[in-house]
Amino acid sequence: MPPKEKKTKAAIAAAAAAGGSSKKKKKWNSGKVKEKTNNAFYFDEATYEKLLSDVPNSRLITVATISDKLRVNGSLARAAIRDLESKGLIKKVSTHNAQLLYTHVEKQKEPETTAA
Repeated sequence: MPPKEKKTKAAIAAAAAAGGSSKKKKKWNSGKVKEKTNNAFYFDEATYEKLLSDVPNSRLITVATISDKLRVNGSLARAAIRDLESKGLIKKVSTHNAQLLYTHVEKQKEPETTAA
């Protein structure tokens, strides 16, 4: 094996200033980015009418389902749930911390009268 060539201090400093290898540092994740939804922050007439017609017929009503269906933000969905509950259109099933679970109110069936 031939003897190693000794580099001068100037050559070593020049190599260090050059930055070593030309490869970039590896990133470990591709950085998946969730698309930001452009949710409304107030009810217009069309959205409010849709709230009154669609939501009380749903079996499961949460802040997330209202926010997803109507494209409104979470605070507006919470206000909508309080409004629907005060009107008697939905009823509370359970609350756990910030998770509010509601369901539709079943309509009372009138007793059938049979003509004899």
